[in-house]
Amino acid sequence: METLVDDIGSFPLPVEVNRDTYNRAYQLAREAMINGQDASADPFIRENFYNVTINSFKKKIDTGLDVINSPWHYDGIRQVSDAIHKAMEKGTFIVDEKDALLPEVAVIKAEAKNLSEELGRTISLRACMFGPMEHYLQEIGTIPYKDVLEGFAETIRRFAKNSIINTKYVKTEVISIDEPSFGFLNIAAENDVLREVLEKACDFQGAVRQIHLHSTSRLPDLLQVENIDVVSFEYGASPKNIENVSLKMLADADKQIRVGVSRTDIGSIMAELNDRGVPKPTIEQLVESAEVIKRRYISAKTKYGDRMT
Repeated sequence: METLVDDIGSFPLPVEVNRDTYNRAYQLAREAMINGQDASADPFIRENFYNVTINSFKKKIDTGLDVINSPWHYDGIRQVSDAIHKAMEKGTFIVDEKDALLPEVAVIKAEAKNLSEELGRTISLRACMFGPMEHYLQEIGTIPYKDVLEGFAETIRRFAKNSIINTKYVKTEVISIDEPSFGFLNIAAENDVLREVLEKACDFQGAVRQIHLHSTSRLPDLLQVENIDVVSFEYGASPKNIENVSLKMLADADKQIRVGVSRTDIGSIMAELNDRGVPKPTIEQLVESAEVIKRRYISAKTKYGDRMT
């Protein structure tokens, strides 16, 4: 499999856009889309959400990425948990199909023709969302209730399925299920239960199914999940992660690997610089050099070869 360059969802909100105003516009846009309305027709939504999303996506395109993640400006947990809370009012943890919608992806789909023509090719899209275990930890905690876990898994499956686009202008190449707490803070369930949960969450077709971890300490537990095509981990922020995943493990499980070679943990970088006497770092100090990123890439590619995607 060819190694491609992609990015994560999180993206800085433009300084001229007020956070509370953006959040309100996001929520109104989502409600309009769920009701089958044209969210862009509302001037408030267009200015404070719709255009912000398109402009951020264009900035990502301009970097030359092979696969471009839809931009996150809204709280990543709330992208899904707002809908979960709505479902909970009806006595269930399973979100209605029509409510399982990421507004950012819907905007890109609506503007795909213009974006594709500007780019000169079909847009290769990556859509990501926090997974069932992360949402369970946020809402319930570490004590396992299998039926609730299965409800969260079905909700994530619906969000994932509804984020898959396949037109002449845009194609969702990857759906990434992010489980940042797994390996640090874990649900006290048997491995078989967690594997069943992820099998259900990733039970969709039409895009590469990826799971992204911040710790690889329990990554081997996930290699038997048949519906996961690619396992992914942070390398730039956590160099020791690469020690826990061997090429043989991937080959035996017939999995591909994605490696995050550039640090995106800006908060940690700022704290490190502050400890070194730099309380107000410049952009140049916050962004790693191309040489550092390239060195990590070569190290990972040397280890994983064609298994690295």
